[in-house]
Amino acid sequence: MIPARRKLPPLNALRAFEAAGRRLNFRAAADELGVTQGAVAQQVRGLEAHLGVALFQRLARGLALTPPGSAYLADVTRAFDTLAESTGQLLARPDMVTISVTPTVAAKLLIPRLGELQAALPGVELRTLATEAVADFERDQVDLAVRLTRTPLPADLQARLLFRQELVAVASPHLVGARPLPLDAAQLRALPLLHDAHDHWPRYLRARGKLPGAVFNQTTLALDAALAGQGVALACRAFVAADLAAGRLVQVTQESAVMGPDFLLVRRRSPPPRQAAEAVWQWCAQYLAHP
Repeated sequence: MIPARRKLPPLNALRAFEAAGRRLNFRAAADELGVTQGAVAQQVRGLEAHLGVALFQRLARGLALTPPGSAYLADVTRAFDTLAESTGQLLARPDMVTISVTPTVAAKLLIPRLGELQAALPGVELRTLATEAVADFERDQVDLAVRLTRTPLPADLQARLLFRQELVAVASPHLVGARPLPLDAAQLRALPLLHDAHDHWPRYLRARGKLPGAVFNQTTLALDAALAGQGVALACRAFVAADLAAGRLVQVTQESAVMGPDFLLVRRRSPPPRQAAEAVWQWCAQYLAHP
């Protein structure tokens, strides 16, 4: 279990302890950190009080680490080394942009267009996080996200509409066979229905209660099953437009249903986006949008 952040000691206290532990001298640690000797001593005392453990023995000349202090110093030093390494790697890749998208957006919209993105933005390294979880921009180090969500969003976020959720019923031509299209509701319900986690079928068919059929936790899996001829899937038109155009899927009913929420492109308002992140934002706004 990850400890709560509030239980962690203050970062300044850890920095003071780590410097003093390496040098075994408060004055030398203060010179390294650019603060006063008294400030370092105060931070270390506060850390000891926070932990309830003596980290140093105060000697006539300098300091000595207690056994718990020595073990703690090794761990804290290792943690600071990891932070320094991670920061260095990040700064060495200023053109890396992280985008958080749902698995279906990744599979049906983003991945098929990665070649176009790389051609348009050859200097950008795109890191994609495919998850249904709502992105924590700071914790996950995310530059922008595509999310199915409602407005208004919190004031610290900027959003741009990509497309509304227009649901259409689709199936493989092999499943439809010789049946003339479009199908009516009775004909549709006679076919296997494929459900995703959103399960819009009851609302789409104006039916009460749960309808039979295979259930998938992601829309992209339901669409894969539809492509394999396993049943009829209900999905946002933007996700099936390419398969409809190529004839891999057919729309089996005339009816479509626009249901909220919408798919939005989202980012923090501050700090100002880096040049690479701004370029990816503009590219997504143009090429992931659907009429």
